[in-house]
Amino acid sequence: MNVPAIGHRGVMGVEPENTLRSFVAAERAGLDAVELDLHLSKDGALVVMHDADVDRTTDGSGPVADHTLAELRALDAGLGERVPVFEEVLAAVSVPIQAEIKDVQAARALAEVMRERDLVGRVEVSSFHDEAVAEIARLVPGVRTALIDGLHPVRTTPGGRIPQRPGIAERAVAVGAATVCLKLRRLTLEIVEEVRGHDLRIIGWVVNTPDQLRLARAFGLDGVTTDRPEIGGAGRVGGGVGSRGSGRPEAENAGRPGSGDVGLP
Repeated sequence: MNVPAIGHRGVMGVEPENTLRSFVAAERAGLDAVELDLHLSKDGALVVMHDADVDRTTDGSGPVADHTLAELRALDAGLGERVPVFEEVLAAVSVPIQAEIKDVQAARALAEVMRERDLVGRVEVSSFHDEAVAEIARLVPGVRTALIDGLHPVRTTPGGRIPQRPGIAERAVAVGAATVCLKLRRLTLEIVEEVRGHDLRIIGWVVNTPDQLRLARAFGLDGVTTDRPEIGGAGRVGGGVGSRGSGRPEAENAGRPGSGDVGLP
């Protein structure tokens, strides 16, 4: 079965994450879509960055929200890349985009861009936060949404560690999401069956190895999120790095140490 592959922050396994360079590389590698993360700058720009702080992925420091767009542009996001805004990613690649929002404020800013540019058919919006998913659905009629969950048995709050919220399927239905994005390492057949019982799609994250891809196929997932460009070809029936233009049969190289190929089940 074909398993559509979404480039996680582009192809962050080989390129600086959430940069135009990374997104373009994902499209060139044949991935079916790209995933990115959105935060608001101090002056309200939708900037593409995963963390709330700039420290890990740039040469700067401090919260994204404390920087203006101009200040963020001055930072090095890796290999000389600059922190992009959402609109630049739209122009840089033609594949569908899954945009992860961190809060209700980002949902409102993204909704404005989606309405202005008629992006309902191209952009799916995801979030770990139920209220953010509900807000974007309220503001953008017809938008496709996905609820993300790491499937942790407990969650950490300012008041301490508490039991996880109700089941992911029930939460997704409550906020109108048609898809759930679930951590593959904690996914079980029981969870898959529960989600399917609510007629929801399932995306697994993160899938970077042949074994993880086999597991995603065994679960019958609707797609996977990956850091690796080679997973795109391997996710297709008859695919794999060895069969994408190299002229080498996949089976010839599968299992060879250092071959770099993603083998098929």
